[in-house]
Amino acid sequence: MEIEEVAAAEQVVTPWEVSAPDGVIDYDKLVDRFGCQLIDAAIVDRIAHLTLCPPHRFLRRGIFFAHRDLNRILDLYEAGEKFYLYTGRGPSSESLHLGHLIPFMFTKYLQDAFKVPLVIQLTDDEKFLWKNLTIAECKRLARENAKDIIACGFDVERTFIFTDLNYVGGAFYENMLEVAKRVTYNNLRGILGITPEDHIGKVSFPPVQAAPSFPSSFPHLFPGNDQLRCLIPCAIDQDPYFRMTRDVAPKIGFQKPSLIESRFFPALQGESTKMSASDPNSAIYVTDSSKQIKAKVNKYAFSGGQASVELHRKLGANLDVDVPIKYLNFFLEDDDELDHIKKEYKEGRMLTGEVKQRLIAVLSELVARHQRARAQVTEEMVDAFMAVRPLPNMFG
Repeated sequence: MEIEEVAAAEQVVTPWEVSAPDGVIDYDKLVDRFGCQLIDAAIVDRIAHLTLCPPHRFLRRGIFFAHRDLNRILDLYEAGEKFYLYTGRGPSSESLHLGHLIPFMFTKYLQDAFKVPLVIQLTDDEKFLWKNLTIAECKRLARENAKDIIACGFDVERTFIFTDLNYVGGAFYENMLEVAKRVTYNNLRGILGITPEDHIGKVSFPPVQAAPSFPSSFPHLFPGNDQLRCLIPCAIDQDPYFRMTRDVAPKIGFQKPSLIESRFFPALQGESTKMSASDPNSAIYVTDSSKQIKAKVNKYAFSGGQASVELHRKLGANLDVDVPIKYLNFFLEDDDELDHIKKEYKEGRMLTGEVKQRLIAVLSELVARHQRARAQVTEEMVDAFMAVRPLPNMFG
């Protein structure tokens, strides 16, 4: 087999590209290649025990499925030490789709359960470098996206939201330089897939995403606490950035950040397709009306059901490819109801239309709830979350 054929047969997962030969990511292979660990039932039970909170459905159902040094964070927490959370968003679109909400929904659970502070990075600089957008537009989109993030319910007394174009400088920039000095171009090529044809902005950006992993980047939050641990909830395509960060951290006197990583959220047309802002029918957006949600799910959500009712009653549905089931797995809270739907649908007693009807109800409620919360977010609230200020109650 030629080298090109071998390469073509491999799945590609980087922060900018996710693809697989058959369109379906092999997560076991990915975990093995990246060198992270699977989250097992013992870790889920331990989180529930330490926080005295029921584990989030994303944990119960293996949606957040992999980690780096999560047990180390839990050990320290059990011993009475604190940590902080760091997650982010690249603001390239006016409104978020449901896939964008996943890390924020989970991060809110972590913030509430562990009662710890959170920094949220809005990489408006990254989107200027990667997308055909002006700096002014990137800054505007960052504020608009911040409103959707705030609408997820974060605690302003424990949360600092910042945009790179506004915040980078001082101690943050010093940490960027410390990282940049210790990562070679060959490192970037190996970890992130940077090529000689990429502009130098793509080479200079990775230290920007690394710096929030270190508490000294936020002297107004963590003065004199340079060894505070960081836990990063993110999708697994962001892992390469933090492999780089974890390699560098000990060299500059910091703790390695820990990660808790999620699977990808599928497009309506199935895992072999991609959610795209250029195709509004590939995703459910937080701005969609209940009518739009109903139309998108009924028309575009890929079904694992059979071609006819008779055949479906006989053979049942293929749950492995059925998008309505995958979406219910993300968003239907009741485990018993989800198990019942899966069983009935798989055995042919429940039809695709019935499953889609239940999904439409779940998504319509979720989106309407988000829209109500978003409508309450003012410019003054955005300013409050973005204000560079101490958070005296952040560990309260």
